[in-house]
Amino acid sequence: MTFFSILFALLIEQLKPLRADNPVYAGARSLAAHIERSFNAGQAQHGRIAWLLMIAAFAVPVALLYWVAIKLGILAVLLLNVLVVYLTLGFRHYSHFFTSIQLALNNGDEATARTLLAEWTRRDTAGMEANEVARIAVETALVTTHRNVFGVFFWMLTPLGPIGAVIYRIAEYLARIWNEPGVSAEREEFGRFAARAFYWIDWIPVRLTATAFAIVGNFEDAVYAWRNFAARWQDEAIGIILSSGGGAMGIRLGAPAENVAEVIPPDAATADSLNIEPEALVGEEASARALQSTVGLVWRALLLWMALVLLLSIAKWLG
Repeated sequence: MTFFSILFALLIEQLKPLRADNPVYAGARSLAAHIERSFNAGQAQHGRIAWLLMIAAFAVPVALLYWVAIKLGILAVLLLNVLVVYLTLGFRHYSHFFTSIQLALNNGDEATARTLLAEWTRRDTAGMEANEVARIAVETALVTTHRNVFGVFFWMLTPLGPIGAVIYRIAEYLARIWNEPGVSAEREEFGRFAARAFYWIDWIPVRLTATAFAIVGNFEDAVYAWRNFAARWQDEAIGIILSSGGGAMGIRLGAPAENVAEVIPPDAATADSLNIEPEALVGEEASARALQSTVGLVWRALLLWMALVLLLSIAKWLG
């Protein structure tokens, strides 16, 4: 059931991608903003209450629909699962940015690539060189794919089914929107619980995604980078995803100029400052070719996940 739900949702999304500005997402953004305005008094406990209300606003209706679908029969459950997966996956939400950046870099049009990256990531890209644009595009693609695809896969496989998928996507959105860089101290306190809650919700999926990258890529380098460099990011989850993904592709990701510690230092001078032996550096600097490598890694990881879902579905059916 879960396998066919995901498969059908992926096929539908390939034919008709769900836009990031669709009415469901717009409603979620509006409700999140309204709840924040109503409850944000600068204390963590208010953020906890707001988070629970936001989760309940989406999880309870889906739970009721799931219960009704079970009563109606297997076809109703399948239709509900496909709908929920289609709305939560987001495999094609931002792929046009990545593809357009890849084409621009391949054509030597760095200005267009910088503009597209700025629109996608909402960061200042003025003056960035092609290698830096490629690196940030790869990093953003890996993290986005995990949160929009593989994390949803995991929670669909749990007994919660579509309810888990909805909780995961709402929790990810709240952790991101309520903890944007440069927020006030009041808002930072308010979003603390959302960030911590998503950390635990995403704890297992992050490690499964990193494992998938290692299996379908360069296993030895992925595991080496994961073990030795993941902790250099302030965000542990991002560190695990990018260190394993970069190692799997033989690409150095992370940069000291950003407000994070790097995964794999870009040169021997930086390695010396961090007390890392130069021979410990893994991979080459990101380039336009790295974007094509990222596409291949993501698709191979997707096929691995689908094979896992199929095996678990068969085992459940036989049991």
